[in-house]
Amino acid sequence: MRGMSARDYDALLLDLDGTLLDDLGRLPARTAEALRAASAQGVRVMVATGRSNLSAHDLLVELGLEAPAIVFNGAGLYCARRQRLLEERTLSNRCLQRTLEFARALGHLPVLMCADRKLALAPRDPEEESALALMTGLKIVAPQDLVAEYVMRVTLFSTRHARSEHFAAELEAAVGLPLYTTHFPLNALASHRSSPLHVLDIHPPCRGKGEALRVLQELYEIPPARVVAVGDATNDIPMFELAGLSVAMENSMSEAKLVAQRVIGSNNGPAIAELVEELFLAPARTTAQPGRVGD
Repeated sequence: MRGMSARDYDALLLDLDGTLLDDLGRLPARTAEALRAASAQGVRVMVATGRSNLSAHDLLVELGLEAPAIVFNGAGLYCARRQRLLEERTLSNRCLQRTLEFARALGHLPVLMCADRKLALAPRDPEEESALALMTGLKIVAPQDLVAEYVMRVTLFSTRHARSEHFAAELEAAVGLPLYTTHFPLNALASHRSSPLHVLDIHPPCRGKGEALRVLQELYEIPPARVVAVGDATNDIPMFELAGLSVAMENSMSEAKLVAQRVIGSNNGPAIAELVEELFLAPARTTAQPGRVGD
């Protein structure tokens, strides 16, 4: 059984892009130092990201955390030290087939993502080419070769929709099967500020990044009330809604800020380090004991 802690919280759950990393994809030295110090004091630090395990691996190695990471927005649990997925949810064959039929019928570029590879059709314009450029482990294939087993996510791109939630609603109505979607305008990412594309990610049914709260409780006996969750986007809302303290970055999407209990500074400043120092590294509070007459 986990012992009682003098802290208010025992775990820190962190998004990567737009949160832990700056706009150039770097981990600030002060942040890394604060996380190492918190871990040394028994704080369980865990990453929850929409990235694939292939994309997140090097950053997870750099962080050197003991806890596995949530990847694929909750569809996977990945151990970077062992370089393997500990949990893996995949799309059903019917869901995958209907998703690809939807993409073909409406002209959306699809990307199939598995644990060890990513497949996509050739981009048709500079916007699609730019969207695919930063994907780790991506292979461009002919339409007849866009097939795979154990698909953990399909990503679609669109310029036809004014808002990404309309894109998601259209797909969900067309597929008509259980799934979990996340969506956002690609220009929400610092690396794609001028992109006109909207992104739709289709995952197997799961609780999104809320899966991280389950993992922390199952593996480390840390209840959600003692978890701090930090993020910047709509895909962070599932963990915000479950955590004891939800924190949005200053650069967050407005929807995430509305749900968060607290808003801190930009991902390009020392905000994460300051939060860790405040919540986990400040001198432990002591409870005053009743004095005796004459003390």
